[in-house]
Amino acid sequence: MNQNRRRFLATSAAASVLPMSAATAAIARVQDAPSAMAKSPSGARRTHPIALSTYSLWRFRNDELRNMNTCIDLADEFGFDGIEFLLYQIGQNELISRSQRMAYKRRAQRLGLPLMGLSTHQGFVTPDREKREFNIDRTIAQIEIAYDLGIPTMRVNTGTWGTSKDFDDLMANRGIEAPLDGYTDEDAFPWVIEAFEKCLPTAERCGVVLGLENHWGLGLTPEGILRIVNAIDSPWLQVTTDTGNFLDDPYERLAKMAPHTVLVQAKTYFGGGQWYSLDLDYSRIGRILNEHDYRGWVSLEFEGMEDYRTAIPKSLALLRKSFPRG
Repeated sequence: MNQNRRRFLATSAAASVLPMSAATAAIARVQDAPSAMAKSPSGARRTHPIALSTYSLWRFRNDELRNMNTCIDLADEFGFDGIEFLLYQIGQNELISRSQRMAYKRRAQRLGLPLMGLSTHQGFVTPDREKREFNIDRTIAQIEIAYDLGIPTMRVNTGTWGTSKDFDDLMANRGIEAPLDGYTDEDAFPWVIEAFEKCLPTAERCGVVLGLENHWGLGLTPEGILRIVNAIDSPWLQVTTDTGNFLDDPYERLAKMAPHTVLVQAKTYFGGGQWYSLDLDYSRIGRILNEHDYRGWVSLEFEGMEDYRTAIPKSLALLRKSFPRG
C-alpha cells in the first residue's frame, strides 16, 4: 500500500468519527506528518514513531481479530509507523512454526511496517524453583523468537503471586494481591532478580533489550520496578512504561521510570475502560518523556469499549498530537 493511500485511509477514518472541528485538526496533523518527521537542524528526529499493539484489536476477547495478518493489515491501513506483537495472541503455547513467523515478518516488511516490539508473559513470583526455571526457559525462548523476527525490544513481567481468583478479581483490587501464606514481597525480589540475570546472556547475544513493565506483581510501583532494574544494572534490562498501569499519581510515577524507559505502551479508553478508565494528559506525559530525552516508540494499547474502527484512529490522532519533539 503506497504512502498516499495510507494517509488517505488514516485521514478518512479520523474524519468519519470526529466532530468537524476535531476531524479537521486530526487531518491536518496527519497531513503535516512528513514535515513533522523531518529532521531538525541538529539532525535529530522531531517526533516519536507510533506503533499499534495487536492487543488493541484482540484483547483476549475478539476472536475475529486474533489473526496476526489481519492485525498487520489494519495497522497499515490506519497509518501506524510500526506494530507490536502480543506473543500470547499468536498461540497459547507460543510454539507457532518458524515458517509462519517468517511469513508475518515478510508481510510486514512488504508494507514497510517495522515489527518493533514483542509483549510476552512470564512469572517468577513463586517459591517453587521448578516453576521459576520453567519460566526462565520460556523467557529465553521468547527472546529467540524476538530475534528471529528482528524485534529489538521485548516486554517482560515479574509475574504475580497467583492468589487472585482471576484477572478481573485482581483489577477489582486495583492490582494489589496478597502473597502466598508464609511469604512476603521481600522474599520474591531475589527470585525475580535471579531469574532475569539468567535471561540476560541470551538477550545480549540476540541484541534484544528486555523492558520490565509496571504490570502488577512486583511491578505495581516504580520503586519495585527500579529495585529490580538497578540491582541487575545491565543495559539489556530496562523499563517498558505502561501509561495506564499506575492508578494513582501517574505522572510522578511515570517520571521516575522515564530515565530507564525503552518502550512506551500508551493506553486509551474511548467508550470507557473494560476494567477502569484513566483521564490521562498525554501532552504532559509527552513532556515528561522529552525531559528525559526519550525518543523511542510509543505503542498504542487501546483498552476502551468503543468500536476499534472509530477508537483506534482517534487514539492515533491523540498520540500524534501529544508526542511531538522540538
